[in-house]
Amino acid sequence: MYNTILVAIDGSIVSEKAFEVAVEQAQAWKAKLHAVYVVESGLFTDIPADSKLEIMYSLLEQEGNAALDKIKEIAQKKNTEVITHFEQGHAGDTILSTADKIGADLIIMGSHGKSNIDRILIGSVSSFVVEHSKVSVLVVRS
Repeated sequence: MYNTILVAIDGSIVSEKAFEVAVEQAQAWKAKLHAVYVVESGLFTDIPADSKLEIMYSLLEQEGNAALDKIKEIAQKKNTEVITHFEQGHAGDTILSTADKIGADLIIMGSHGKSNIDRILIGSVSSFVVEHSKVSVLVVRS
């Protein structure tokens, strides 16, 4: 039995599919549903802050808010409440810390991110979460 479900969203088609599965699971278990979008700021830690970096972060923030708005619309159409979280940091660590913070007992996420470049640059976030999670993880394949 699951009481609190966290779904990781990145704006990709696979993460939308994961969100739909999360809605189904939340309805089936009568669980609270949370969604997290993580701006992977770890890629920029060694870059000096300047206006280009601020513009890039602003664009990533807009993308994240748009992704969260889209899943709110999907949830509303399915008569399901979703609590959203916008975070920044290492995606895998941040998903796990958010799950811990909200007391999630199930994490749902897509099998891969927006592009295959994500795997090269930051590794597989889903693999990291599966390996390090203290709770069950459901990986939705595309």
